[in-house]
Amino acid sequence: MKQLRILHQDNDLVAVQKPAGMHVHPPEDPRHRARDDEICLKVLRRQLDTYLHPVHRLDRPTSGVLIFALHAQAASRLCTQFEQRTARKLYVALVRGWPPGTEHPDGLLIDRPLGGFESATRIRKLAQWLAPWPNSRFQASRYALVTAEPLSGRQHQIRRHLAGIGHPVLGDTQRGDGEHNRLVREHLKTRRLWLHALSLEVVHPTTGLALKIRSPFPSEWHLAFDSCGLCPISPG
Repeated sequence: MKQLRILHQDNDLVAVQKPAGMHVHPPEDPRHRARDDEICLKVLRRQLDTYLHPVHRLDRPTSGVLIFALHAQAASRLCTQFEQRTARKLYVALVRGWPPGTEHPDGLLIDRPLGGFESATRIRKLAQWLAPWPNSRFQASRYALVTAEPLSGRQHQIRRHLAGIGHPVLGDTQRGDGEHNRLVREHLKTRRLWLHALSLEVVHPTTGLALKIRSPFPSEWHLAFDSCGLCPISPG
């Protein structure tokens, strides 16, 4: 029976490490069916034998910190934080190229509306490497490890903002670079979206204290770090 790794649990909420490829809750589109063991909500309900309230979501191909509330009052207070954008989320991504301006201490602020709504994401570069993998334009390929902090909450925001500046997340089959997705897949022997929800900070719904939860990197990320000589240390 599949189980999720629990990162934090108390009387009000539980945080788990969501694997890439799992839905948070059953897909709303009836054309996209999923087995129970592909849905975090159902797996965790069975694992803990208790009712759970989803309070936010992660895209199916994204891994990392995912929180559920254990009762209605906690769910209401947590949902309000996500709706008001006071919950702080930090992601790590592998991207094509070396995004300019991201090495600055304040990072690069991508302030570009999405779907007619104001949207902003702050990008900071952690490391870069020149992979000895020829592509159609050059004899080597440039990639970077960045953090992405969404300051708003639009659908696929990080992926859309990074693609919009010409540095898409590797493994993004919708907005990414097919050639570089293939190169990374062949050399790292892994097919996934290289986007991970590293940490999530909220105000605890009962104590009122700051609660910061961090998700370890999945094993395939460590293989990538080893292969590329990157260090998985990030600020915050």
